[in-house]
Amino acid sequence: MAGSRSSAVARLLAWLAVLAAIGVVVVLVLALRAAGLVIIGAGLAGLCVCAVGVWWFLAYRGVVRLLGALVAIAAPVAVLVLFAFDGLWLMALILGVFWSATVACAQAALRMAHPHRPHRPVPASPPERPVLIMNPKSGGGKVGRFGLVERAEALGARVILLDPAAPADVAELAREAVAQGADLLGVAGGDGTQALVAAVAAEHDLPFLVISAGTRNHFAMDLGLDRDDPVRCLDALTDGEELRIDLGDVAGRAFVNTVSFGVYADVVQRPEYREDKAGTMLSLMPDLLVGGHGLRLDARADGTALTCQQALLVSNNPYASPDDLGGAGRRPRLDGGELGVLAIRVESAAQAADLAVRGSQSAGLTVMTAREVEVTAAADEISVAVDGEALRMPTPVVCTMRPGALRVLVPRDRPGVAALAPPVRWQRVIGLALGRA
Repeated sequence: MAGSRSSAVARLLAWLAVLAAIGVVVVLVLALRAAGLVIIGAGLAGLCVCAVGVWWFLAYRGVVRLLGALVAIAAPVAVLVLFAFDGLWLMALILGVFWSATVACAQAALRMAHPHRPHRPVPASPPERPVLIMNPKSGGGKVGRFGLVERAEALGARVILLDPAAPADVAELAREAVAQGADLLGVAGGDGTQALVAAVAAEHDLPFLVISAGTRNHFAMDLGLDRDDPVRCLDALTDGEELRIDLGDVAGRAFVNTVSFGVYADVVQRPEYREDKAGTMLSLMPDLLVGGHGLRLDARADGTALTCQQALLVSNNPYASPDDLGGAGRRPRLDGGELGVLAIRVESAAQAADLAVRGSQSAGLTVMTAREVEVTAAADEISVAVDGEALRMPTPVVCTMRPGALRVLVPRDRPGVAALAPPVRWQRVIGLALGRA
């Protein structure tokens, strides 16, 4: 009875989403007529001009960069002024609210009809000899601020606290811990450190614990962990469950999130990047984008050739598509056994505008999946950023998958799992409304 009631509610929500979407189109085309075309046309024009301004700001210096900043700011302001002057601002606001409600109904319908459970946890026994490696500098000092050492030791874990003044080989520390009998390895630190220790855990088939004490914690986010309170990650030591997920592999080195080639990888090579990310990027971008200093990349993703790319991102399982309204820059799953591939080639303001309007349909952006990606360039060695860590690797650089290689111990209560909205595919919503599950 409960299942049929849930299905009926999901179908109703799907119908509401479909009818609301149709209503938005009808209002624009019929009720507003010319005004509707103004709203659409002005919005698209503003987006194009803003993209041109951003391109000028990134690709040039001096007066052109200043002009680009002014254009990028002025374009959306001009659209708002036009809406206000023509009395369209209220209608544009109403349409925006209705469209947001449309997407919300679609997500709610899909969540009820197809609960989004990206990973299948299995019961796990509490570890007896857990060893946790903690970086006190990571995340601006989260280890000390949240009292992670004291909390972990109270739960029976042995903590290896890194000394910022004496850089250590964390992979070797992890191997020593295994040799001394550790039955779990964990890390409170950035994603680059997570990857190094995760590789050791996978090598010995030990469970791995992620503690969200880094700056951005992308890996923790995609596992559904609490990024605001890393102490909650330690609950896995006493009340946890286990996930079996994939590891990425780049030239024999494991990665948990992404491998970047091209523009971003060249920027993070600079020693000043850690202290001044924005300033370093703005200083180097003109040379890398249009100055001829950036290497162009060629790649082969399975059987697909990608030529003369400016930037290439290879991820451990694909991120949600740029066109997926429910993706929010996350990976829906980490056990799909495929690499995500995102390649960018934008060499002019016109191409930047095309990318802004057409998204993944633009010729400047390629979004796909693959089992293997081979990256080459007109150089014996290229810059590579592995989970944010700056490296140099000889070409060709080969990225592959290690399916199901990593056992991850997570708390049963993970707030990010409930927060992850299902991918919105309108054919699914329409099918659900018509009773085709």
